Amino acid sequence: MKSLRHFLAGAIVLALCQGCSVNQDDVQNAAELSGGVKAKTFARFVPERADDFAWENDVIAFRAFGPALRNGTENSGIDCWLKRVNYPIIDKWYKLALEDNVSYHEDNGEGLDNYHVGDSAGCGGTAIWKNNTRNPLETFTDWKILSQSDAKTEFVLTYENTIDGKAYKETKHVSIELGQRVYSVVSTFYINNQPAKNIQVAVGVATHDGLAAPTWDKNEGWLAAWEVKDGYGLGTGVVVDVSRLIDVQIIDEPDKKDKSHALLIVSTDKKGQVRYSAGYGWEKAGVITSAKQWQQYLSRQARK
Repeated sequence: MKSLRHFLAGAIVLALCQGCSVNQDDVQNAAELSGGVKAKTFARFVPERADDFAWENDVIAFRAFGPALRNGTENSGIDCWLKRVNYPIIDKWYKLALEDNVSYHEDNGEGLDNYHVGDSAGCGGTAIWKNNTRNPLETFTDWKILSQSDAKTEFVLTYENTIDGKAYKETKHVSIELGQRVYSVVSTFYINNQPAKNIQVAVGVATHDGLAAPTWDKNEGWLAAWEVKDGYGLGTGVVVDVSRLIDVQIIDEPDKKDKSHALLIVSTDKKGQVRYSAGYGWEKAGVITSAKQWQQYLSRQARK
């Protein structure tokens, strides 16, 4: 069985889990958190919370849903953890929730998770686009951390599902860097274990039953949504390789829970790959405070 160096605030616990690769310097860096705050990137599998996989940097945090929830509502959607401190919060929030019954759905000074995913795309979830419909590949089935340092963390999540009798698979290579308000993805899709060339993939954000207002720039290849949650603005969005962009789809079905989305439809390349980035800006964190600022940020990302 592969081993995971499992980080907890102020302690390091070795847990037997699925594959992971980190070095001793990273373990030491994590241990230093007990003596003070330190901005860094971080990711880990969270078996104690229904097989979540969570990742963060100094300004954003996310989680994906794993095998334990495969028979539930959740699928391949990405959840936003809205943070407003520059130090890691993932381990702390899980620990407080599981051991002290302190909910991370309430802001206790560092931020909160008040972002609803359900069976939507959340913030940057992918789905096979077929017959003008999202066909998500369910929760992830496997994970592996490739590298982890203060400046950058990389990992892979694997998704699998059967659609119309064909076995679809996605390996989602995710990277997150210090200071960035988006995480970056290279997703490789397969059909019956062969690279899925030139298939259509939907990547985008939930608009929460029409409460989030979408905007986009098809020429630059970005899409944004802005909504107000608990009195503060929240911008979510995605940026894609504009050369692979086919269409923009705004699905407005407020009477159907979690079905409203703003989507960019892209085509896989000859390797079956799509490249994109996704993230958020939260007004309460004090930097991105308007829809216009968020759109400008995504536009800059698209022009890099």
